[in-house]
Amino acid sequence: MSVRFVLAVAGAVLIGGFELAEPAAAYAWVQPAPVSAYTLTAGRLWSLVAALVGLAGVVIGGLALARSAGRIGTGTGRRGAIAALAAGLAGVVLGGLVVAAADGGPGTGYGIVGGFIALVVGLIAMVLGGLALARSLRTGQGKRPSIS
Repeated sequence: MSVRFVLAVAGAVLIGGFELAEPAAAYAWVQPAPVSAYTLTAGRLWSLVAALVGLAGVVIGGLALARSAGRIGTGTGRRGAIAALAAGLAGVVLGGLVVAAADGGPGTGYGIVGGFIALVVGLIAMVLGGLALARSLRTGQGKRPSIS
């Protein structure tokens, strides 16, 4: 036997071995990691983002409502009210997307509980923003002074 023949056979065996082992190796790479209660999955991350956006809307809406009542600051509450409405709407939309995309229930890592929390917090932000906007329009704080 020549050395060339031995190298060719050894190369063919190695290539064939890798070819047969490839599907098993690919299957091992695709297997999902076990999800524990402390694992931050994509669904949990998006529900956390949605809840934080809704919470920011609640804070802004509360401040805008207090400003429109004349308790805090001298500025108008109209811009804060619109910002609270926008943040609340964003929280509701993101929370709704998380809930719609979830394949499992609570504890599965899809973030469904956080999605529902984001829906509620976003709705609260929208209500506060709407109340502040209505109050600022009623008291005339949203109008600019005229130059005459």
